[in-house]
Amino acid sequence: MTTLIEAKNVSKKYGNKQVLNQLNLTIEKGSLVAYLGTNGAGKSTTIKILTGLLKASSGTVIKDKDIKIGMVFQDSILDGDLKVIDNLKNRFKLYKDQDKEWFNKMIDLTGIDQILNQKYKTLSGGQRRRVDIARALIHKPNILFLDEPTTGLDIQSRESLWHLFRKLQKEEQLTLFLTTHYLEEAENAEMTYVIDKGNILAMGSSQELIEKYAKSHLHLSFEKPQADPDNSVQVVEDLDLEGLDARETLAVLNHYQAQIKDFDYQKGNINDAFLAITGKEMES
Repeated sequence: MTTLIEAKNVSKKYGNKQVLNQLNLTIEKGSLVAYLGTNGAGKSTTIKILTGLLKASSGTVIKDKDIKIGMVFQDSILDGDLKVIDNLKNRFKLYKDQDKEWFNKMIDLTGIDQILNQKYKTLSGGQRRRVDIARALIHKPNILFLDEPTTGLDIQSRESLWHLFRKLQKEEQLTLFLTTHYLEEAENAEMTYVIDKGNILAMGSSQELIEKYAKSHLHLSFEKPQADPDNSVQVVEDLDLEGLDARETLAVLNHYQAQIKDFDYQKGNINDAFLAITGKEMES
């Protein structure tokens, strides 16, 4: 697999304030990388360093020689009084290598062909985001940095954008680097980094982090008191078990089948893993 960006022992200080501390991460071509942390964890500083907008205090960032970076910012940089098509054409003209065929395909991919003649400021939040993504794709990048791309959007708009991101990843082999406060958006990431106070606390695929840090929970309520499996002297009307996989859960349910009045099973998720790793809940 081709490595597009590798950060080695990257640190950043502003005066005496340590913002990033010995950061190590790798971004592989075609992957979805999630970079998770609360406000002030160091996410934006990391993106600025990885994209070349900011110089690290120490450490190195190695980039593939053919890398082309696109960036979707939290706040738009487009002109609200201009039509969508004029905004995009103005951006297109800034690039030396202009691929008109790609320009037209990019409009089709992002699904903005019906709003090209509308002023940017008149668009809905979801429409604006699609135009922002189109702007970031104009020069046909092979990696797209998505800084809180769905913040403030309704569920339908968020799902629509993620359909687009998956399409770009599959059809164009686009690499995605994501920061988000909606942690469920990171559940399919091939690599997830959890950062807090400038330090990476955990890394691995999202599923690996869930399996390691997010315990499942099984609650049983019995018709009659039962012997506590951990203490045969005591009897219990309710039983709580953590960390069971699907097979173990079924075995417990089968064992108590005749005595169960009710049960509730909750599988661990990325939110649980994040809380276990950082001791913090993500802000909504």
